[in-house]
Amino acid sequence: MIRIMIVLCILYVSNIGPAMAEDDLASVLGGIRKNYGDLPGLTLSYQREVITKSMSMMGGQIKGDLASGRMYFKPPNLLRLEQEKPRAETVISNEDTLWWYQPEKKSVYKYPAADFGKEMKLLTDIFRGLIKVEERFEVKMLDRNQKGERQIGLVPNPPWQSIDRIILTVSDDNKIRLVGIHYQLGGVTMFTLDDVRPKKDFEDGYFSFVVPEGVKLIEENK
Repeated sequence: MIRIMIVLCILYVSNIGPAMAEDDLASVLGGIRKNYGDLPGLTLSYQREVITKSMSMMGGQIKGDLASGRMYFKPPNLLRLEQEKPRAETVISNEDTLWWYQPEKKSVYKYPAADFGKEMKLLTDIFRGLIKVEERFEVKMLDRNQKGERQIGLVPNPPWQSIDRIILTVSDDNKIRLVGIHYQLGGVTMFTLDDVRPKKDFEDGYFSFVVPEGVKLIEENK
């Protein structure tokens, strides 16, 4: 009888495990949507670290390429990154076009957003509270990281050509602290997000770009 009771208990626990995980995922996604979904816009500070495959194999012993600045977002899909360090650069992304302006080099690159803007589109989805994320990604809770923080895994469905998966690190108050973009070839781009502030008003033309005089325009995949 005791053996039967133990087996029944094991079966009961194994059956409720996935449901509890799903409930936890639903709760975290609900908290993220509550924090971000109704904002008229926002601004935040970021640090971006690009880690190559060889660096990741060193187990974090070598720091990747670092950059930092501020992001500005206006729903549904307008994003501007003002990089401050190590050099001033501007990235502007909307539904159609991605601009990458490098003042020191007096050049600006113009890309089709559909082909080169997946990372930017991902960030805009995050800042909208991951609305309808389940329609484009396989979403699941992952094990907590070494600091005990919750993690959500996103696998593109259908698959993306270059990006394998995305890992979001979420604070206890359901704010996204880290965005890890993992590429098919083994590299990782990490965005650390901080100082998130609601922002309602933006200057006219803030999310568009006019090529300054003397700046070379380079159009990719024209």
